[in-house]
Amino acid sequence: MPDTLVSAESSIAGLPDDLVPAAERLFLNARTPQSWSDRPVPLETLHRLYELVRLAPTAFNGSPARFVFLTTPEAKERLRPALSRGNLSKLAAGVIAIVAYDRRFTEHLPVLSPHFDPTPLFTNDPALTEATAFRSGTLQAGYLILAARLLGLDAGPMSGFDADAVDREFFPDLRLHANILVALGHAEGPPARPRAPRLDLSQAVTIL
Repeated sequence: MPDTLVSAESSIAGLPDDLVPAAERLFLNARTPQSWSDRPVPLETLHRLYELVRLAPTAFNGSPARFVFLTTPEAKERLRPALSRGNLSKLAAGVIAIVAYDRRFTEHLPVLSPHFDPTPLFTNDPALTEATAFRSGTLQAGYLILAARLLGLDAGPMSGFDADAVDREFFPDLRLHANILVALGHAEGPPARPRAPRLDLSQAVTIL
């Protein structure tokens, strides 16, 4: 079965009327820009963005993601050597967010998980610590994208970069490790091409 084009009508079919505007804003109308305006993102918006992201769930409420918002041309230029050629154009966005994860996130667990301290689960288990930090930190990157869209920003996630080079530039003590980059700001003009196809439910979903 071929991949199917996204249909806004089918995607919102059956949704309650009061959910349609949110679905349109977060999923149906939102696109990853191919070109970016240099319109700045207010500091207040970045604060609101994090206030939303921090409320979403992570394993044991561990919240391992750490966010570095590059807002000035000078800060964004520090990132240039680590980017793949295809992502260089995203430096024009108002903000580039480095979403990293804290390899020592477990230090905060007694406070963040007061009803059950899971710290002993991670003691002497660096593989579990790394996997948990990566998995929940990646979730938080997804929350960042949705929260940005909710606040009226466009978002462009990037995996085409040298994470070790980002670490050397921004996290030399190696406590944090760069996971995903996200361009945040405003598209320069309408989408340059139609939305690409997505897998049909029958191709991607199994219900047992």
